Amino acid sequence: MKRFAIAGVLAPDRDPGVRERAAMKTARLGLAAVAALLALALPTVAQANEVTKWNEVAVNTVLLQPPIASQPPAAAVFMATVQGAVYGAANAVDRHGKPYLVQRSFPKASLEAAVATAAFRVIDGTFSAQHATLQAAYDSSLAAIPDGSSKDQGIEVGTMAADAMLAGGHFDPVAMPCDFGSGPGVFQVLAGQACDPTQWVAHAVPFLVESADQFDTAGPYPLTSAAYAKDVNEVESYGAINSAIRTPEQTHIAAFWQSNPAPGYNALGRRFVDQLSLSTRESALLFGMIDLTAADALITTWNDKYDWKFWRPMAAIRNADTDGNPDTVKDGSWTSLFDPSLPASIGGGGPALITPPFPDHPSGHASVTSATMNAFRSFFGTNDMTFFLTSSRFPGEQRFYSHFSDVTDQVVEARIWGGIHFRHADEAAANIGREVEAYTHEHQFDFVG
Repeated sequence: MKRFAIAGVLAPDRDPGVRERAAMKTARLGLAAVAALLALALPTVAQANEVTKWNEVAVNTVLLQPPIASQPPAAAVFMATVQGAVYGAANAVDRHGKPYLVQRSFPKASLEAAVATAAFRVIDGTFSAQHATLQAAYDSSLAAIPDGSSKDQGIEVGTMAADAMLAGGHFDPVAMPCDFGSGPGVFQVLAGQACDPTQWVAHAVPFLVESADQFDTAGPYPLTSAAYAKDVNEVESYGAINSAIRTPEQTHIAAFWQSNPAPGYNALGRRFVDQLSLSTRESALLFGMIDLTAADALITTWNDKYDWKFWRPMAAIRNADTDGNPDTVKDGSWTSLFDPSLPASIGGGGPALITPPFPDHPSGHASVTSATMNAFRSFFGTNDMTFFLTSSRFPGEQRFYSHFSDVTDQVVEARIWGGIHFRHADEAAANIGREVEAYTHEHQFDFVG
């Protein structure tokens, strides 16, 4: 099927199945956006709006924070507080769905003022040290909006949404104990590593799901099972730093994905908004869907991680003589690909690649990727989109995909190639992402019309 290039985002396949699925989203996206998705053949001029402006401000602000607030699970929760408030404010002004945060409708309010105010007040209320920079950006947003009652009411709506979000207590970075017990199968922080600074996410208040354990997993495979041995032997072969069967491309992909996902996935959202000329309301909905879903998936995943406290592959392989499984073999010197000794030319820029200081099961990256890609799929009504993603480790590199599901599939494999996750941890996490997205869509976003 022919595809039409539009500056880094390509239109979906123009086949009847895609047209039918996209037509079902006409009420959500509007006729113009659906037509763009189906028939846009020429490049468009970037159309940034207050949603994308403040989304980028939020990403840049959270990345400046210490690890307890900026590492992947924490960053995802913070982005959800911002984009949830923006979505709630926009939905109150231009009601096209179930209310969120603001229960009343304000059809005469300025949508742009509501969006800018909601975002500014959440970011500023969370990271006040950046107040001067944030205030300047907010003043610039308001200056572009004509004075009057509409602007005043928009500011009021944005304030209501932000205050309601901040009162929810979702983003609460606090240090947690670092004592997980001992014995076969029990996770231990490696010598010289600091404890997970984002352990608090396991106890964070979810945004849309009922509880952090609503979609918990059945746990890791039993140590003595054949399925566990199969997973151990797979990662031992593919994930070793000196693996003889992992290809150079697989090594590169593993390193590419050891990057904070929130900036990359939100940047993809901004590209979609710009190149498909989505409206402010549509933009607020898109980021509400991807960021609220991603955060709830990661809260679920972190809660499950610290329930099971399951060891990582390196500990499992080096201590295989203690697992009671005749089909695993101890290798006391086994080292994963993600090791500080890996040459920088292979690992790309950024911190040294390491085995993460938190339990294996389930995988955080697979969870957030699955949730986000399924949210994109729900928004556009199709899995068939060609787009690119980037990594902070390899500036300038663009990896292209032709389906949203391709990203999740690749991340599942990448964590094995990096030697840091068992396949079962990745697949269980991908399922968490699907389940959380299906629930949030049904209970919040499927009401959009």
